[in-house]
Amino acid sequence: MAAAARLRRRLLLAVPCRWRCSFRRGSAACPSAGQIRAAFLRFFEERHGHRRLPSAPVRPRGDPRLLFVNAGMNQFKPVFLGTVHPRSELAQHRRVVNSQKCVRAGGKHNDLEDVGRDTYHHTFFEMLGNWSFGDYFKEEACSMAWELLTEVYEIPKDHLYVTYFGGDPSLGLSADEECRDVWLRLGEVEGNLLPLPQHHVDTGMGLERLVTVLQNKRSNYDTDLFTPILDAIHKGCRAPRYQGLIGDADVGRVNMAYRVVADHVRTLCICITDGIYPGFSGAELVLRRILRRAVRFCSEILQAPPGLLASLVPTVVEVLGDAYPELTRNANQIKDIINENEATFLSSLERGRRIIERTVQQMEPSTNFPAEVAWSLYGSLGFPLDLIDLMLEEKGISLDSTAFNELALEDAKRKAGGPQAEQPGNTNTHLDVHSLAWLQSSNVPATDDSPKYAYTLGQHGQYEFSPCQATVLMLYRGQSLHEEVGAGQRCGVILDRTNFYAEQGGQDSDQGYMIPLGQQDVLFPVESVHLCGGYVIHEVTAVETLRAGDQMQLFVDEVQRLACMTNHTATHLLNFALRRVLGDSTEQRGSHVTAERLRFDFDTKGHVTVEQLQQVEQVVQDLIQKNEVVHMAEVPLTLARRVQGLRAVDEGYPDPVRIVSLGVPVENVLTCDSKAAVQTSVELCCGTLKPTWKPQSTSRVWERHLLQTGSVEDLAIISERQLVKGISRVIAVTGERAKEAREVGQCLAMEVDSVSLRMKQRITSIPEMQNLSKEVGQLTKVVASAAMPQWQRKELQTILKVLQRTANTAVKKLELQQAEKVAQILLAKYCNQPVIIDTVPVDSLSILMKVVNQLCDKSPGTSVLLLSPQASGEVLCACQVSKNCLPVFSAADWAVAVCTKMEGKAGGSPIVAKGSGNAKGMQGALTTALEFAQSKL
Repeated sequence: MAAAARLRRRLLLAVPCRWRCSFRRGSAACPSAGQIRAAFLRFFEERHGHRRLPSAPVRPRGDPRLLFVNAGMNQFKPVFLGTVHPRSELAQHRRVVNSQKCVRAGGKHNDLEDVGRDTYHHTFFEMLGNWSFGDYFKEEACSMAWELLTEVYEIPKDHLYVTYFGGDPSLGLSADEECRDVWLRLGEVEGNLLPLPQHHVDTGMGLERLVTVLQNKRSNYDTDLFTPILDAIHKGCRAPRYQGLIGDADVGRVNMAYRVVADHVRTLCICITDGIYPGFSGAELVLRRILRRAVRFCSEILQAPPGLLASLVPTVVEVLGDAYPELTRNANQIKDIINENEATFLSSLERGRRIIERTVQQMEPSTNFPAEVAWSLYGSLGFPLDLIDLMLEEKGISLDSTAFNELALEDAKRKAGGPQAEQPGNTNTHLDVHSLAWLQSSNVPATDDSPKYAYTLGQHGQYEFSPCQATVLMLYRGQSLHEEVGAGQRCGVILDRTNFYAEQGGQDSDQGYMIPLGQQDVLFPVESVHLCGGYVIHEVTAVETLRAGDQMQLFVDEVQRLACMTNHTATHLLNFALRRVLGDSTEQRGSHVTAERLRFDFDTKGHVTVEQLQQVEQVVQDLIQKNEVVHMAEVPLTLARRVQGLRAVDEGYPDPVRIVSLGVPVENVLTCDSKAAVQTSVELCCGTLKPTWKPQSTSRVWERHLLQTGSVEDLAIISERQLVKGISRVIAVTGERAKEAREVGQCLAMEVDSVSLRMKQRITSIPEMQNLSKEVGQLTKVVASAAMPQWQRKELQTILKVLQRTANTAVKKLELQQAEKVAQILLAKYCNQPVIIDTVPVDSLSILMKVVNQLCDKSPGTSVLLLSPQASGEVLCACQVSKNCLPVFSAADWAVAVCTKMEGKAGGSPIVAKGSGNAKGMQGALTTALEFAQSKL
């Protein structure tokens, strides 16, 4: 039939020519994107009984493998994998429909680099989907799709091409003729490749491309999903109107810039609404890159004033708000976050542009752009590498990628080393005794680091850090002091004052950069900061000559500082909680705080139990929920040590010393009869806590710091182990990382529950039980390495250990049953013969060995050698020699002779041996086996 000729092996939906689009016959108006989306949802919900579900957030829940939700099926993954908990709401669904928000940027599916270059790639898109979970299958799914396309969307039937799976001979998979026949019966979608316990259907289509078809457009950007945003961009910039040009026709890349900005602002709105903010790792880092890419196109290509990106938010909300009302509720927050990040990047962008311009002017012709300059742009100003490449490409220059990668590798190694990476032997950051003595004898003043406290709490709860102006006092390199250091050299910079926090008190140092006063195009990245003898040493790589007396402006990486501060206060909460749960004898033995996590070492009488870990987390949660004020004061050390219940590490503290108290003012803690330190967290502290000096007070009183306990948001202990007997170490994460850890734990718990339920079913197939055993093993590895609550990890590991033992026992039992059946057949065939040599069909060498063992047990005087050809072309060999034949007859020698004939190998003992070979030599091997046995008997 004519329709059959249009069947293809790849999915294709095409409209070769123009046609009038409407949902009502006779109507001349094209449907809007909102109408198309609504029609899809309404069709499956009302006409075919599907349950309409909301879109899941684009932040994956409990799936550590994904940066973003990138497909409509992500939220239903447990159903398809069979890991869904049978009592969960998800398990009750039979047929559902939704429009899923998706982001493809970063990870396996990454369309970011293609966005703007063509007219159909996007970082954010919507996936319309209808789903059947064990309900209808191919016949109904194809019928519904055909009905939707031809009757609801009124696409002419002769404009549609249908496809089916064409098979794969290399994998032994035949064509999906069932699906082909369904389409042929309809007048005209993928098939399942293997039989499944339940049949599910995942059918869908990208909204953007569907709208393009139904609105008779040649480009996604010409639909009403994008045209209002493109119009808003035009109103806010000085570029000509969008024309849809691509490639060489797009002079100056103006049209590409329109597409990039329109796409990226949609992604920003969706991600920020769903709790993903521009940041420095994972999905947050990708979003930061997206925002900065959009800002650069706004600023440099479209010549738009600052604020254009955020001004587009209301338009995005107008386009998408009906489908995703959470956008409307969060519009102001989205604008604030975009504006805040744009302002930061515009400053960095201008500085980076000047750095590139200046560096290019000083370069020799036909040379690569220096890696160390690119690294400072990348590491300190947050330039994505592709942006650096693009800016250099415009100038016809290449980056020295090899040298850049070496710098990146060196930095990764340094970070991977953690707190141990910076040892006292570091020649650039730790002053040697002679240099320190010279500085002191020369009356070089110690560094004033009080500017590190120069930050305020803004009107909207954000923290504002002030830059600091300083003078270079001396430079340190190669264990000696210098007044000048040349470009390209790494050195320590000693300043008269600094706003950088040096590594101390178990907390990572600040990072950031410094620029010479009046030279905004020269940037020195500050990689680490250390305190030595009162002098703060800033480790930098000199991109230009540095001299004593140079005036510098210092800028701290604010995100890293805030993350460290949060984790530092969380360490106080954790210390208190451990003591509350494990007893007053529990003492801190060390800690380390980074922006990503916190580490806490403490002495303990034994292993921390699962219940105790849960209790510790609960105590911390209670303190967070109470949102206690963090009180601080600086008091004489002798007075501080009299405080009953004070928690302190056995280390040297300054005098006066800082006391941090949660919920109770320090002056109340200091009273002689106070029990406050027993009932709440009261500690000596060396962290990033801000003092407020009151001269009229009898003691140094510290007002409320940025950190109330509620700012921690959440804490999860993701690791606990004994370092040595009596000392344990816990690692914990806070805020979003803690929430993600709990989600991962819940997801893995559901997978373990699913395996447990399947293990209880009666399984008689050895391959099926072996696969289940492998699944338990893989799940065990994932549980061991995933960032999840440690108490939950221990629970799941205990369950998985039992499941693994059960699965292995079941496999052995099934193998033994199969071996017994084969052995019975062979015993009947070779009754009481001294030698048995034969071929048998078994699935594994383990089963073959069991058959041999069964035969020899039931016929003690018999020697046995069995071969088992496999589908792969390999032949398995197993043999056992009767003890009566020793030492003349050796099983190992027998197996070697036989397997050598098959160009294989073998080994074992005089009694039992095994091996393998090639099937081509099997007949000759059987002859060799018989001849060998006859020569020994």
